Amino acid sequence: MASEMDKAPEALQELVADTDTGGRKPQGLTKYIIFSVALCWALFQYWYASPLPFALGFGILNDTEARAIHLAFAMFLAFTAWPATPRSPRAYVPVQDWLMAAVGAFAAAYIMLFYAQLATRPGAPTAMDIAVACLGLALLLEATRRSVGWPMSVLALLFIAYSMAGPWLPDVISHKGASLNRMLSHMWLTTEGVYGIALGVSATTIFVFVLFGALLDRSGGGNYMMQVSFAALGHLRGGPAKVAVASSALNGMISGSSVANVVSTGIFTIPLMKKAGYGPVKAGAIETMSSIDGQIMPPVMGAAAFLMVEYVGVPYSDIVKHAFLPAILSYIGLFYIVHLEALRMGMQPIAQRRHRGWRDRIVRNLFGVLGTVIVVGALYYAIGAMKALLGAATPWAVGATVLLLYLVAIQQSARCPDLPDSIEGASEGGHLRDTWPTVRAGLHFIMPIGILVWCLMVEQMSPSLSAFWAVTSLAVLMLTQHPLTALFRGRPQAGTWRAGGDAVVEGFHNGARNMIGIGIATATAGIVVGGITLTGLGLRMTEFVEFISQGNVIVMLLFVAVTCLIIGLGVPTTANYILVATLMAPVVVELGAQSGMVIPLIAVHMFVFYYGIMADITPPVGLATFAASAISGAGSIATGMQGIIYASRTLILPFIWIFNPQLLMLNIEDGGEAVRVIVASVCAMLLFAAVTMNWFRVKSRWWESLVLLLAVVLLFRPDLFMNRIEPEYRSAPAAQVFDVARDRPTDGRLVLRIQGFNLEGDERSKTVAVQLAGKQGEDGRKRIADAGLQLVPLGDQLQIGVVKFGSRAAKGGFEQGWDVLDVQVRTDRPSVHWFYLPAIVLVLLVWWVQGLRLRPARLQPAR
Repeated sequence: MASEMDKAPEALQELVADTDTGGRKPQGLTKYIIFSVALCWALFQYWYASPLPFALGFGILNDTEARAIHLAFAMFLAFTAWPATPRSPRAYVPVQDWLMAAVGAFAAAYIMLFYAQLATRPGAPTAMDIAVACLGLALLLEATRRSVGWPMSVLALLFIAYSMAGPWLPDVISHKGASLNRMLSHMWLTTEGVYGIALGVSATTIFVFVLFGALLDRSGGGNYMMQVSFAALGHLRGGPAKVAVASSALNGMISGSSVANVVSTGIFTIPLMKKAGYGPVKAGAIETMSSIDGQIMPPVMGAAAFLMVEYVGVPYSDIVKHAFLPAILSYIGLFYIVHLEALRMGMQPIAQRRHRGWRDRIVRNLFGVLGTVIVVGALYYAIGAMKALLGAATPWAVGATVLLLYLVAIQQSARCPDLPDSIEGASEGGHLRDTWPTVRAGLHFIMPIGILVWCLMVEQMSPSLSAFWAVTSLAVLMLTQHPLTALFRGRPQAGTWRAGGDAVVEGFHNGARNMIGIGIATATAGIVVGGITLTGLGLRMTEFVEFISQGNVIVMLLFVAVTCLIIGLGVPTTANYILVATLMAPVVVELGAQSGMVIPLIAVHMFVFYYGIMADITPPVGLATFAASAISGAGSIATGMQGIIYASRTLILPFIWIFNPQLLMLNIEDGGEAVRVIVASVCAMLLFAAVTMNWFRVKSRWWESLVLLLAVVLLFRPDLFMNRIEPEYRSAPAAQVFDVARDRPTDGRLVLRIQGFNLEGDERSKTVAVQLAGKQGEDGRKRIADAGLQLVPLGDQLQIGVVKFGSRAAKGGFEQGWDVLDVQVRTDRPSVHWFYLPAIVLVLLVWWVQGLRLRPARLQPAR
């Protein structure tokens, strides 16, 4: 099965290659060398993610060794796959590039090759160590310039210069400086710089997820998702735009690249959107916004989401849980926007579905949905029963069950006609295919995704191990889907096994090529992080941002958002997230605490993540916008500006969840509250889309838009009004903290006000919170201690004794030696959700008023 990218015009394929995989296309022996090295890299990462090294007692590597090998492969491929300049040869690799590739790979692997010797002389590098580190840094910057872009190379170079020039800088940013030897040792010979957390996450987690996406695309999964989207939505008004939104949301589970998403789906949807009447600018903007939001769509989000696991210190399953509602809201908002555009322009469907009675449609849809729920529920309880009854034999029983389900899915697929290669052929007899038969034609593609979600969310496996099992199941699918389909259809199987094997090999190769830029970017981001840790810049950022914002949280968040957009002008999302999260996330949490707000760390990191992806659409250098405008034929600036209008719904969400963390499924007490939050958030997003489009049932008047906007605020921020009637918390004496902790619900928060001196010797007070361990009713002292916090009574006062490193309390901002001023206890005020009722009244008022204007238009005779 060909990849969706292979169907794009050659110019667009070159754009994606220059951005993601390398624009050089050599022939002959050179081609096979690059192909083989990329394949070996993918196989190494597949082995490293698997449990096989520990099961066999062979090939076990520590984190530093794995990072060194990972970077060595990336360095070699960066110099062989990317030409030095646009005028450099693309048909062969010049001698100097071979030399730089070899030296760069050796320098990257140096920390592994001489691991034992380096361990015996920490902080005392030899001349050889310094020479290799110097060469490695120089070649890494050049590899970054080629594969990521010159802005990131310049940024890394500035941080290197800043590390060494500290004494000669202005007082605000000055520091004692670092010698050349110390800087090189810190950056290249330790895990504080290049070989830091970012490169580690790239080596352990990101690669295997990118590999999963490449294999799923090569297997035909991308085309399947597009076919399902078109079958379900192609008959609606503005159908092609709705297909673009839905298929991009599904493709977000495959590719973390905005540009690749635009090209693979846009080559089909943008021409159809133009045909439907959207025009080239709006068609390109819709596809761009749909594609970049694929990076925020669980369960396989952009690469930055996996870095969040390390920076925030929560399981990836929690990241998925927190990201799910905002991602759904963003896509629902865009879906409604394209629907309102279709209404404004009076569009009619460009494709028809077979006429079926409403009863038939309801029965079909109900059967499909209920059937899916029943199968998933039965599988969940069946596996639970296997665990209880079979013990050690459970994996074999689960494997047999999955195999049986796969055979049933293939058998169902074999009974359906083959899916067409593009949505241009997704009709039968002039009508669209029915939705559920289209779904049935590729049920087996859902299984690897289901395995990934199951391992992540139910079994609570690590992200890398979950992706390993998903990749393994996908490789088996690619090898067997065509032979088994031919077998069930009674056709010859000749050649199908070979085609499946070729597809697996090509998928592994594509996965490695997609990872070159990410591997280089995460290594270079380590230079920036190393510069921050070496110079103490992070501490100065708190003072700087506090000075800029003057303690105003909104101004502080605007400053962070603008910083993300500016850095993102020349830096990919992953590196953008690393830079801004390292510098700004702790600052936002700290300054928020000093102003009396408890801002969850995950909320700040999600804020940075969302604004990081916006750089792919923001003019003048939004790469996803360039790709869409190349397909649509519109100007990139006009497409980008229209995209920003459509992006407004995504841009407001991060500000909302900073003040209302319930949007991230945080601080929710029970299932009923969760349902209310979800329903209200969906309604608010639909209303906000209507406000931005100035269209509800008909064109809105200015006062109607204001009324709807007030309803949006009531639905998104009901606490904003309740807090003015009665505060959420009241102060209780610090001595009651253990009683309060005992009575807090399971997974509830303990909120304290604390006071002490910071590192600069200034006295500060701030509000901090920690999620308690244990269950409600257990000993409060134990629940607090299990969260990593020890509180010491000192007469009438209470002091923070020990804050366990890496614990929930440490991440919550608790400071050892600070005094506890009081404990914040929830008041018995009414639920803030009562403010949903006036919001509903306001919406009904506008609905009724616009209905009065709509009625004469309907009664007017057609001309």
